[in-house]
Amino acid sequence: MKSDVDKLLEKNRQLNQLDMARVVSHVQREKDGWVLNTVMLDGYDVPFKYSRKKLYRSLQGARVNLTYYPQLEQVAGLDVEIMKVVRIRQA
Repeated sequence: MKSDVDKLLEKNRQLNQLDMARVVSHVQREKDGWVLNTVMLDGYDVPFKYSRKKLYRSLQGARVNLTYYPQLEQVAGLDVEIMKVVRIRQA
């Protein structure tokens, strides 16, 4: 029987899976009624972003499993690569 992650990865080829990554920084801020979360991982210099309706406990120092896809975002007229998180679970 396939797990939920395997089903997601099979359905969309752009998705990537990262297991047991250590969170170096976790920032939460409000934007348009949502809480925008930005996570930086050990060994990666690209931000991983996702949104939630409510504040969440800090993931700093925790190990997480992520399902994400790369995306471009414009910041001050420059294209910056970010990782859009589809699924995040504490490992």
